[in-house]
Amino acid sequence: MLTILTALKQSSWLRPKYLLFAAIGLMLIYVIPHDESFLVHPKDPLWQHYEPFKWWLLPHGIAGACALLLGPMQFSDRLRKRFRQLHRVVGRIYVAGVFVAAPLGSYIQYFKERMGEPRSFSIAGAADAALWMTTTGIAMVFILKGEVQEHRQWMTRSFAVALVFLEGRVIGGVTGWENLGTQANETIVWLCLAFSILSADLVLHWHQLGPSSSMVRRRWPASPEGMLEAALGNPATFACSPGREFRKVEGAPNGSSTTWRHSDQQSS
Repeated sequence: MLTILTALKQSSWLRPKYLLFAAIGLMLIYVIPHDESFLVHPKDPLWQHYEPFKWWLLPHGIAGACALLLGPMQFSDRLRKRFRQLHRVVGRIYVAGVFVAAPLGSYIQYFKERMGEPRSFSIAGAADAALWMTTTGIAMVFILKGEVQEHRQWMTRSFAVALVFLEGRVIGGVTGWENLGTQANETIVWLCLAFSILSADLVLHWHQLGPSSSMVRRRWPASPEGMLEAALGNPATFACSPGREFRKVEGAPNGSSTTWRHSDQQSS
């Protein structure tokens, strides 16, 4: 029964991975028209805001988009097993995107100080970039050492940090806090960054948060063999060897359990 439950649990569409993919899709559906629609409108007033650093923004945006869009592919078990070479190529593109987008994003935020934004927001951008590059770098070191499990764990943390870009825009837009000024946006970034690693670890340990196997066994009715063992204490073992006989041995001082063992003497 436990084996069947485990198989059903693993095949369920409620696995954290699928829930995460659905959440990413919903965030993209919201963020693209809400925050990035200026890309297809050359006369949008936002272009004037981005004009001073537009050539830094271009590679940052392309590299960040590659990391966000290709990152989920790294968590596909089928892709990894069937197309190993594609998995490696996508992983290298993701790593390259991180190490291009992160420092450029930090520099762009520092550049905005000339336009009146506070130094504290630059510190938040630098912390975000440092955490993203650190988690990705550790994941890369582990895969180079051949430690796949640790690599997957740190890749999960890396992608959780990457999602701060989407999460901050969704929270600011849905709540309306984006209209409260730079300090409100900075607070949102810090909150998303603070919970990024925690959320990744919750996903990694999702199955361990559920009931243990011993609890599941106690919850479900025992098998006939288990009920027989519970009734007899220690079930007898029988053999069909013609040259041996069984010898009764008391297993406990109170006589509550009895076992049967083979006697080495030949039967008369």
